[in-house]
Amino acid sequence: MKTKSTWLALLMLAVLLLLAACGSGDKASDKTDEKKEETTTTGDADKAYVIGISQIVEHPSLNAATEGFKKALEESGLQVTFDEQVAQGDNSLNTTIATNFVSSGVDLIFANSTPSAQAAAGQTTDIPIIFTSVTDAVGAQLIDAMEAPGKNITGTIDLHPDTIKNTVAFLKEELGAETIGMVYNAGEQNSVAQIDQVKEEAEKVGLKVEEASASNSSEVKQASESIVNKVDAFYIITDNTVVSALESVIDVADGAKKPLIVGELDSVERGGLAAYGFSYEDLGYEAGQMAVKVLKGEAKIEELAAQHPQNLKLVVNKKAADALDLDIKEDWGAEVIN
Repeated sequence: MKTKSTWLALLMLAVLLLLAACGSGDKASDKTDEKKEETTTTGDADKAYVIGISQIVEHPSLNAATEGFKKALEESGLQVTFDEQVAQGDNSLNTTIATNFVSSGVDLIFANSTPSAQAAAGQTTDIPIIFTSVTDAVGAQLIDAMEAPGKNITGTIDLHPDTIKNTVAFLKEELGAETIGMVYNAGEQNSVAQIDQVKEEAEKVGLKVEEASASNSSEVKQASESIVNKVDAFYIITDNTVVSALESVIDVADGAKKPLIVGELDSVERGGLAAYGFSYEDLGYEAGQMAVKVLKGEAKIEELAAQHPQNLKLVVNKKAADALDLDIKEDWGAEVIN
């Protein structure tokens, strides 16, 4: 029979063994945490990143920009998963997409269009946001300045500084237009910024501007018809609403034999007469390269300057020119398609 002192000794031994076990567990836990932290901070090449892609609407230019962005990430060597969402022109859905990305804790948001970028910026100041297909990032209050964004957002601009000036001069000098018609969504900040620039350049050369607004794609044809008899030519800027329904404008312009100048090269392929533009796939690719720098820790996003398109060229659709009995002059230096 064990004495009281024996039981007490056994109890003390059990307590000592328990304390030793807990101490050993704490050390193991500490080592696990240290290992986890080391992997997170130094193992970027091994980390699987999730990038949320928000696009306001589907049309060839925006689609090409998204493909260019993904290509840059896929070539970077990083392990990336894309969560692609398209708002189909619905601003409330656009905001929901951004909210869901923030809630799910994506590593970076790629915002393809001004509304998409504004929605994302309104939901987070922590998650890096790279935009593209944005016309006036400063005017849209996305960044403080092109050279120094100063926030958690930067990206590529889809308006070369000479695009509007060159286009207005082409309308006046080469097409002989006196009044140009512009259909756009007054609710898109990037469109309003371009309209203001067109008016400024048009006034310099004595051109009149006739405007018509369409708040959604179903209104584009009616808006075009409302001004077709008042204008000598149409100029459709990079407005997401109108470009998504560009065929409606083409039908109206073709029916009245009015030249249709567009704001990007994909719209020339769809039937526009001409555009001073650049490749949206290249624009998205450049945005992707910026995202890679941020994810790899090679640049702080608030210091990564926003970029304009690198190359600007005139592209003319021969089929559209022939339908207007328009000669394509050699001194235009244009690339001719179709």
